[in-house]
Amino acid sequence: MTGRATQAILPAAVRTASLSGTTDLTDTFSGLGLSSKVTDAVTAAGYTKPTEIQAQAIPHLLQKKDLIGIAQTGTGKTASFVLPMLTLLENGRARARMPRTLILEPTRELAAQVSENFEKYGKNHRLSMALIIGGVSFEDQNKKLDRGVDVLIATPGRLLDQFDRGKILLTGVEILVIDEADRMLDMGFIDDIEKICSRLPPRRQTMLFSATMDPQIERLTKKFLKDPVHVQVARAASTADTIDQKLVKVSSKPDEKRAALRERIDASEGLTNAIIFCNRKRDVATLARSLQRHGYSAGSLHGDMDQKSRMETLDAFKSNKLTLLVASDVAARGLDIPAVSHVFNFDVPVHAEDYVHRIGRTGRAGRSGVAYTLVAPADGKHLDAILKLIQKPIDWLNDGKAEKSVAPKETTDAAEARPSRGRRGRAGKAATEAPAPATPVAAEQTTEKPASAKANRRQRPPQKSEPENSDSPFGDAGPIPAFLLRSARLTS
Repeated sequence: MTGRATQAILPAAVRTASLSGTTDLTDTFSGLGLSSKVTDAVTAAGYTKPTEIQAQAIPHLLQKKDLIGIAQTGTGKTASFVLPMLTLLENGRARARMPRTLILEPTRELAAQVSENFEKYGKNHRLSMALIIGGVSFEDQNKKLDRGVDVLIATPGRLLDQFDRGKILLTGVEILVIDEADRMLDMGFIDDIEKICSRLPPRRQTMLFSATMDPQIERLTKKFLKDPVHVQVARAASTADTIDQKLVKVSSKPDEKRAALRERIDASEGLTNAIIFCNRKRDVATLARSLQRHGYSAGSLHGDMDQKSRMETLDAFKSNKLTLLVASDVAARGLDIPAVSHVFNFDVPVHAEDYVHRIGRTGRAGRSGVAYTLVAPADGKHLDAILKLIQKPIDWLNDGKAEKSVAPKETTDAAEARPSRGRRGRAGKAATEAPAPATPVAAEQTTEKPASAKANRRQRPPQKSEPENSDSPFGDAGPIPAFLLRSARLTS
């Protein structure tokens, strides 16, 4: 079928959207070409107008085109592939151990969230679904696979385990979705993804969604996708304008840093709930216990927890039983909790892209949000990388008041202008300090201190010189060496 003939069978609004890439004429879900069952479910869920990524991506996906979707977090990427997938799956039937569609997610939480979306939007369909993730017994998963599933949502590791056990055949997959693609690659799933794709039929539709996209991923998409349509509704790695971002100077000492966090939580206006991000798992548990001891309603979420505990904690936070959720970056990607009012970065993220995902947990679906980042003296390099990535200044807070904002370019230039620590020596100090006074006493006061205690121990008090009229056989050069004063041993 030619491209013109394909356009002819689509509704007029859909043809306009796919050609122009705008949302002016497709401001309702019914105008995107979705089936009535899907649009009824969307309306029942309370949504009336598609987001920009949905308005641009759905028409292309309904034409069964490969697609790369780039949009900042919180813009509705999940519904962008769930809604057209439900429409495409209305015709056909699943067979035992042969899923019709495959959705790959980097974490268990994201996989569980996508399954919730399918249940919500697919309530008018009789489509079967299976969730294949770690931390759950194989037996329950095998029962669903044996009956046959239309939609298979999985993490790469558990999917390959089931494949090696002979419980899954991937030759019937018609649609492949790689969600949070950049996170997949960052977490080291690239080899697993290549193994999975090699087991899929070549004639399939592939979708790749992400909030950020680097050149390495762009190169790898050539291996997975065929003539993909690129849909980008915002600059890659940009942050939403609905988020009020602030920087807070803190001490590097753990106790003082935790006290600064509590002070900022108490001073935050309109805080209903918040996610607090730490870089290390052990710090997540420590900070959560500290907040609990100080009377805060707090829970922890990190990768070392078993699946049951993780889901219970996440459900408690979603149902407002917990006010504060202390988490590692396992909660930074794609978790859809629309009503999060605040995000606190207890640690500045090491990877600048993680900052975008972390603060994207607030300010979602048009709501306003606040994001605070606690910055210790050693975090300057990571902060510079974040400012360079988002290309947006962030204000500093000083006693609750905003100071002059930090411009990314100025911060980067200042970092480059500073001499490196390895080259900073006496010459560096001489270039920045005033000349030393001429008097001997002042010179002694400005003398640099030893670099360490070990060097200090090596210093010895100066030896007293012999008077000029000394009778020493060595003249006035100094005292007699100790080895010459030893008594000689005479041997027979």
